[in-house]
Amino acid sequence: MSAPKFDEGRLMQVLVAPIVSEKATMVAEKANAVAFKVLQNATKPEIKAAVELLFKVEVQGVSVLNTKGKQKRFGKTMGRRDNVRKAYVTLKPGQELDLTGGAA
Repeated sequence: MSAPKFDEGRLMQVLVAPIVSEKATMVAEKANAVAFKVLQNATKPEIKAAVELLFKVEVQGVSVLNTKGKQKRFGKTMGRRDNVRKAYVTLKPGQELDLTGGAA
């Protein structure tokens, strides 16, 4: 089975931002996985292809979860945070992805 072809411009936009939190750091250490915020309509194959293209690593698997935005009050008006789609990208053994940019 050959790898599906994706538009490179679309792949550059699929990953919105890395998630840098306590939980994401724990997952990175335990399961060799990295967390990203991704586009709401991104698919698992697209996410895998985007990570492999941008970071030049081999991806073992992708888990995706959707988080609903919370209701929040702004003064007397009610507002709503955006819904977020997160992807936990598991890297193959021996692969490493450095998001810190060399800051030590």
